[in-house]
Amino acid sequence: MQPRVLVLRAPGTNCDLETAFAFEQCGAQADRVHINRLLESPATLDAYQIFCLPGGFSYGDDLAAGRILASQIRERLADMLHRFRDGDRLMLGICNGFQVLIQTGMLLNDSADRRQATLCDNDSGRFEDRWVRLSADGSRCVMLAGLDELELPVAHAEGKFVTQDEATFQELESQGQLVLRYLPAPAAGSAAADNGLVPYPDNPNGSLGNVAGICDASGRVLGLMPHPERFIDPTHHPRWTREPERTTGDGLKLFENAVAYFR
Repeated sequence: MQPRVLVLRAPGTNCDLETAFAFEQCGAQADRVHINRLLESPATLDAYQIFCLPGGFSYGDDLAAGRILASQIRERLADMLHRFRDGDRLMLGICNGFQVLIQTGMLLNDSADRRQATLCDNDSGRFEDRWVRLSADGSRCVMLAGLDELELPVAHAEGKFVTQDEATFQELESQGQLVLRYLPAPAAGSAAADNGLVPYPDNPNGSLGNVAGICDASGRVLGLMPHPERFIDPTHHPRWTREPERTTGDGLKLFENAVAYFR
């Protein structure tokens, strides 16, 4: 079976082409669909096995990162997406897409008046564009299966993961939903602080628990701040000529896992 991927785009989205290309390299059929087309015909989603929200600056992040797109989805597509999520299909949100998934309640069991977690302004108070090292836990998350450690670029101003309280964080951790974490750089002397927080810039936003990505309870919905679509070929890495030879970029495995789930 060749899985079909709906890559949703909106005004300001700028990673849809790269994301569709990454899925296609793994054997999927990827279609870039504008939010207006999906709002006109929500049943379009029934023809797909994977729903992806790529990175970018949807609607210019004018109110907050991803908020306008999230509002459209929450108000007009929530029922359709909940059925999609619960139908043994996959959902992926990258950077701005992660922000949208959080705000629509597709990742966590939020109540009407209580959001378990959110993504807020980076501690640095500025846009962070850099490469980071990550640890991955693929025991629950379908798309991270077989991954232990990887290196990917980040590019965001609102990527600090925080939970409503410590109890919520501990619950998500105990359930294995905190599946990607920032790692300290391998340079001598670089290590986590006494509180376990990896220092800036290795943790580029100050995320609680160094969290860079989370999955839902089923392991079939993944949201992450780093960009796997920007490192699917070895030559995408800025040091590709100075490091041991690779056959693929670290991000490709995530897309391979998503496609393989339906084969």
